Amino acid sequence: MSTLLSVSIALLAGLLMTRLFKPFKLPDVTAYLIAGVLIGPYCVGALGVDGFGFSSMHAVEALGLVAEVALGFIAFSIGSEFRLEELKKTGKQAFVIGIVQALVATLFVDLALLGVHYMMPDKLTVPQLLVLGAIATATAPAATLMVVRQYKADGPLTKLLLPIVALDDAVGLIVFAVSFGIAKTILSGQVDLISIILNPLVEIVCSLILGAIMGWILTQLEKMFHSNTNRLNMTIAFVFLTVALSMLDFHIGPVHIAFSSLLVCMMLGTIFCNICPLSEDLMGRSDKWTSPLLAIFFVISGAELELSVFADIAIVGIGVVYIIFRCLGKYFGTLVSAKATKCAPQICKYLGITLFPQAGVALGMCAIVASSTDFGDQGTIIRNITLFAVLIYELFGPLMTRQALMSAGEIKPMSQEVKDRRKNKLEEVKKNK
Repeated sequence: MSTLLSVSIALLAGLLMTRLFKPFKLPDVTAYLIAGVLIGPYCVGALGVDGFGFSSMHAVEALGLVAEVALGFIAFSIGSEFRLEELKKTGKQAFVIGIVQALVATLFVDLALLGVHYMMPDKLTVPQLLVLGAIATATAPAATLMVVRQYKADGPLTKLLLPIVALDDAVGLIVFAVSFGIAKTILSGQVDLISIILNPLVEIVCSLILGAIMGWILTQLEKMFHSNTNRLNMTIAFVFLTVALSMLDFHIGPVHIAFSSLLVCMMLGTIFCNICPLSEDLMGRSDKWTSPLLAIFFVISGAELELSVFADIAIVGIGVVYIIFRCLGKYFGTLVSAKATKCAPQICKYLGITLFPQAGVALGMCAIVASSTDFGDQGTIIRNITLFAVLIYELFGPLMTRQALMSAGEIKPMSQEVKDRRKNKLEEVKKNK
């Protein structure tokens, strides 16, 4: 009962907050996140009244499976952006920009935090700044996709944005594994090439192979059904199954075999959309089915944000430096690489801004560090800095993404015809009452 109550409260709070925020014209994702903060352990939840918010972080973590499934559907949807006919047009640009902006963000954050280290060596160590630089690569695909869907953004920038967000996470996994391995080497004095080089490559390759196999199997099974309803049910069931399989984690000798659920589900969507003739229709239906699931996901994400990080001035200061230089790295890395690949002026100018949001992948990275025995208390500091940055990025990132897409002309204002139609419907409803 408590889980169902938490899910229903989360969804209702998120939906009601979108109504309250409507006059401010904020993206729905921002309203969901603020709703999560308000019903989280640091606000309403702190009252300890059953049925009114999340009373503890444990209550929020109990809904972790919902977040995993939601991320799976987000990744599955982004995978559909890798259609071969589209990749022929934008594939080279997406590949170059995706890699360059991630590496430049890491470089900017590393250099900025190195300066902080020399000023406050007791607050930030070299291993910590290396890890934070690697975490800077990650971009939140969920928030970006939500804004694109809500405002029905469409155009060359949007078509380039979603593949870059997907590629960004693959690059981020490699950069993080290498930086994390180097940081552990500095702390322990022992070089472990398997964890630095081999394990991240194995994770990416295994994720892509598993996703490709599942995509092919899904396409074959879809042929057995003639009803669109049953085909949709099969698609949804397969995303659930793929998310479950991506949680497998084991060792073969010294090699760690693990999977990235984001990469697995992205590959599932990529293979499915390229070899199944009905994929476009089925993915459209799947997106509508998952709308409440994504709303719950963002409310949970808001509830997970720990407001206690504001209590430490040093964490706030380092977090501000991290946020500023990560944004500068994302923006200028995108600007330079977009110009080098001869993108349109509006893409060069606005694409970098759409890559500011950061959440799930970054939190997953800092959780790995926090659980590492090599880092000890240093891992907790990395986690708190990342949490502070995510809090800021998640609240303001979607708004900046929307503004960038509007400035690029890819979010069209509501036509007068649509406004008149809605006005007439409201008048009809009032008359019937």
